[in-house]
Amino acid sequence: AGAHAAAVEPQAASRAYGVVTEFKEKPDMSKFPVEDIRNFSIIAHVDHGKSTLADRLLELTGTIDKTKNNKQVLDKLQVERERGITVKAQTASLFYNFEGKRYLLNLIDTPGHVDFSYEVSRSLSACQGVLLVVDANEGIQAQTVANFFLAFEAQLSVIPVINKIDLKNADPKRVEKQIEKVFDIPGDECIKISAKLGTNVESVLQAVIERIPPPKVYRKNPLRALVFDSTFDQYRGVIANIALFDGVVSKGDKIVSAHTKKTYEVNEVGILNPNEQSTHKLYAGQVGFLIAGMKDVTEAQIGDTLHLHNHPVEPLPGFKSAKPMVFAGVYPVDQSEYNTLKSAIGKLTLNDSSVTVHRDSSLALGAGWRLGFLGLLHMEVFNQRLEQEYNASVILTTPTVPYKAVLSSAKLIKARRAVQKNMIFIDQNRVMLKYLFPLNEIVVDFYDSLKSLSSGYASFDYEDAGYQAAELVKMDILLNGNFVEELVTIVHKEKAYSVGKNICERLKDSLPRQLFEIAIQAVIGSKVIARETVKAYRKNVLAKCYGGDITRKMKLLKRQTEGKKKLRKIGNIEVPKDAFIKVLKTQSNK
Repeated sequence: AGAHAAAVEPQAASRAYGVVTEFKEKPDMSKFPVEDIRNFSIIAHVDHGKSTLADRLLELTGTIDKTKNNKQVLDKLQVERERGITVKAQTASLFYNFEGKRYLLNLIDTPGHVDFSYEVSRSLSACQGVLLVVDANEGIQAQTVANFFLAFEAQLSVIPVINKIDLKNADPKRVEKQIEKVFDIPGDECIKISAKLGTNVESVLQAVIERIPPPKVYRKNPLRALVFDSTFDQYRGVIANIALFDGVVSKGDKIVSAHTKKTYEVNEVGILNPNEQSTHKLYAGQVGFLIAGMKDVTEAQIGDTLHLHNHPVEPLPGFKSAKPMVFAGVYPVDQSEYNTLKSAIGKLTLNDSSVTVHRDSSLALGAGWRLGFLGLLHMEVFNQRLEQEYNASVILTTPTVPYKAVLSSAKLIKARRAVQKNMIFIDQNRVMLKYLFPLNEIVVDFYDSLKSLSSGYASFDYEDAGYQAAELVKMDILLNGNFVEELVTIVHKEKAYSVGKNICERLKDSLPRQLFEIAIQAVIGSKVIARETVKAYRKNVLAKCYGGDITRKMKLLKRQTEGKKKLRKIGNIEVPKDAFIKVLKTQSNK
């Protein structure tokens, strides 16, 4: 039997975390009727212990061996392990015996940071309930509230779990009252646990079975499956994560994408346990993966509905597309790497569908893309993944935000830089402030500043509030009176001087000196608001004069000045690429 298991599961031995090879053969998924299935997500604020709880649940159900090395088992990306945060929602199927019955629990571990909330909302589409994890020390924070309302709007059962009760300053009673006040969930429904030590975690699994309803699906209907996530494998093509709402899917089936209308043959179906485990079939109500020879990244659209060939169905509602909040230009370091980078961005956006991609070109940096992200951390993580997973080095230009311009001479109405909307005291130690901000005010380093000012205690969440009229001006940069198209910026009137001065100073530091003087000016309309000067190289024309008449010296200097003037008129200022990169690049210290 041991040799047989090794033949079927050769990958189990090579994994960093040993998977319990309970299944000597492919598991029979028909043994799990709909009423014995529970699909749930773990949602919480950053660092409240979601991934740790997921580790304990995997151990309890025998999905992974119980060892001391089980830390962030579901966080498979290098960037997740380095930063200690979850970036991608990950699925795992757990088998659990309770009161003489064998249950199939599909768990989705989700990210907690506001920049990855799109991952959370997508994951919830495959669930009927959630575990809302709250830190017994920190209490309710911004993303706890935001994620709760995502689950509440999706009409999912919510099980509050108070984690980290083993900490010295833990106050589960206070947090219980907060949950009761903010979410209107009775305090006695809260489960108090320590995911790190494993205290009371078993009762979480029992609550999942007792409080979360089984999925409402119909196995006798034709196949209807929702693609809620996908990844690209260079050997097998697109691997789609699917939730089955109706019917059955098995290897060899001919399926059609409702979005592209293309037909495929299913090569493999299975469950994530947490690594891929092939099965003969997947049935309605179950969550798993499907490989069907989709070779192009554009073919597996997240939110797509898959159905059997010759059995068209009403497509599932899919997902609202994510609204990008931060934009950045992405350019290859060398234009010869353009196609390689294009392929890398395509594969990565398949795995992270919240990134919007538009072709762009810059006179300074060549052909590239304007990418839209959900936040600054999202942008950093995307860049890090490009480097780590695809070995692609890129130039990232300063993030910009979208503006709507009304082309008329009418003056735009004045806009305040932040308007307080309301202020709610959650308890004696915690206050929730609601502000209306221009996106430009929070997009660069607002979150970092907030964290440092409040010693890490304040938390922050935002959503799009639409466009508002504001006093915005177009600022041009001139070099010796010539416009530099690549450096045109839109700024608020009040901030124009400081932004203009900053760009001029950065240009002065990065432009090479010429034989003539270079005047760097920031202008709004015809008004110069900031100026810096790059001094010219100057030959000492008086070196050959040993004493002599002063008029001789004056004549030589005058001729030099006239020559410089003429040169300044006809001399082209070649702005090197490095100078643009220094000016446009995001500055870590700004």
